[in-house]
Amino acid sequence: MQRIDNHFFIQNHNVLDLCQQYGTPLYVYDLAIIEQQYHRLLSAFGNTQVRIKYACKALSNQNILRFMHRLGAGLDTVSIYEVQKGLLAGFAPSDIIFTPNCVSMTEIQQAVELGVMINIDNLSILEQFGQQYGNTVPVCVRLNPHIMAGGNHKISTGHVDSKFGISVYQMRHLQRIIEQCKLQVTGLHVHTGSDILDIEVFMRGAEILLDAAQHFPDLTFIDFGSGFKVPYRPSDVGTDIEALAAQLVPRFDEFCQQYGRPLQMQFEPGKFLVSQAGYFFAQVNVVKQTPATIFAGLDTGFNHLIRPMFYDAYHHITNISYPQGIMRFYTVVGYICETDTFAIDRRLNEVNEGDILCFANAGAYCFEMASNYNSRVRPAEVMIYQNKTHLIRRRETLNDLLQTQIDVLL
Repeated sequence: MQRIDNHFFIQNHNVLDLCQQYGTPLYVYDLAIIEQQYHRLLSAFGNTQVRIKYACKALSNQNILRFMHRLGAGLDTVSIYEVQKGLLAGFAPSDIIFTPNCVSMTEIQQAVELGVMINIDNLSILEQFGQQYGNTVPVCVRLNPHIMAGGNHKISTGHVDSKFGISVYQMRHLQRIIEQCKLQVTGLHVHTGSDILDIEVFMRGAEILLDAAQHFPDLTFIDFGSGFKVPYRPSDVGTDIEALAAQLVPRFDEFCQQYGRPLQMQFEPGKFLVSQAGYFFAQVNVVKQTPATIFAGLDTGFNHLIRPMFYDAYHHITNISYPQGIMRFYTVVGYICETDTFAIDRRLNEVNEGDILCFANAGAYCFEMASNYNSRVRPAEVMIYQNKTHLIRRRETLNDLLQTQIDVLL
């Protein structure tokens, strides 16, 4: 979003006009930023056989999936429904990796029938998979490297107490299952967490994965997951992708030479691709002053944007209606019948009732985690592509809230 004088624009569109046209609350996605982030990754790792598979749990609107497919990305999925959505969006089964957690064997069987790559993260399911399919269906294995990393303990997925992955200390058991079931393991995978800044964390996970890979003779790819940090605060920095590539590419090439053939390097970014492309707009319903606090109460709540409450996440907030106003401190809250606080004592340009506030970095895990709590409808989504706006999800209505309910007591 760009400020020109006292107006804000996404591409060439005045954001206040967008809010007037589509109403608030409103999600807006700038596809030019997604494309920029995608090509930044490709450029950084350009000297290798790199494949980017978009982690669609970050933002799974079908139009976003189709755009990712158009860019040339594959898809990282975690539920059978994400797999099905990916196929409907145009991805070939070979473009999709399915990495479920704690699902039934039935869901994995459905994914096998659809032809996607299965990535298994526990020994019990792997053994059941092997007993049913043997070497007839290639499989990927997700390892747990026992690394504590991530911007919040709720998004740390590679430590000893995590439910994700097969522990690297269970390697002998893992190999026994592979040998007994004659499994064809063609991929290894690791994902240590999200919002990781230190590239040494990635390199540590990579070394563990490459060390383990020596024990798997049929590999065609190694998947290093993702977890790249993006800047949320104005003074923030993100993961230095270029510096990571400068270390990881030669190490990977060295491993491939030792392994005896070139393998494909894969990553599964979600937040890195879409977070900065998203903006969330909400209107100020009320400015309420108490003896201790000035509240800016919005026409939204954690039913639309839960990250600040769930992860203590910071989203930069801008008063786009009155950017020239004097700076004051506000606690920004929602309209849900819970304590739904977006920001405490946040310094904003003077806020008045009717002003529109913009939350930055609203592309990843924002609409995707929205709900109908308090019987509130979910907002509309708009994308801006090649300087044209497109409504890609209409605002819900009361009928949408009721459509799956079955009337019995009339």
